[in-house]
Amino acid sequence: MQIKSRIRTIAHYPHEGIMFRDITTLLKDPVGLRATVQEIASRYKSMKIDKVAGIESRGFIIGAPVAYELGVGFVPVRKKGKLPAETRGRDYQLEYGSDRIEIHVDAIQKGDRVLLVDDLIATGGTAEAAAGLIQEMGGEVVECGFVIDLPDIGGRVRLENQGLKVFALCEFEGN
Repeated sequence: MQIKSRIRTIAHYPHEGIMFRDITTLLKDPVGLRATVQEIASRYKSMKIDKVAGIESRGFIIGAPVAYELGVGFVPVRKKGKLPAETRGRDYQLEYGSDRIEIHVDAIQKGDRVLLVDDLIATGGTAEAAAGLIQEMGGEVVECGFVIDLPDIGGRVRLENQGLKVFALCEFEGN
């Protein structure tokens, strides 16, 4: 099944010159959604994974069913101020300014083997921050898994330069 063919491209969104890769068309398709979750989960079935961490918000949509398929817990990686209990956070740079992600302090235990999941890797800044936070908490990031890689933007290389392994179901050239 071609997952890539089920992803819609919207030109000039949210800014002129950007080709937005919209996974809502993949998510609404029961065959596409099932194939996406199964393909990601099958890659990790034979690996020891203790938790799946999903980056807000589309990483929740993919990460939670992957965790379910693997029979492990799910950890939400959220933007600042969204988690109700005590958190640990990490700041990261955006194109214009900065942001912060947080995880509950009891979500990752020392030695946990964690699969980090999001819908798309572009610059890699958010995934790099999430992976760093997981590592600070004592977890080991087994791999960063994505539905889409935008290789021309350089996020994969950025993560690999940090010693992280990266996997994506499909790639789209350009931005």
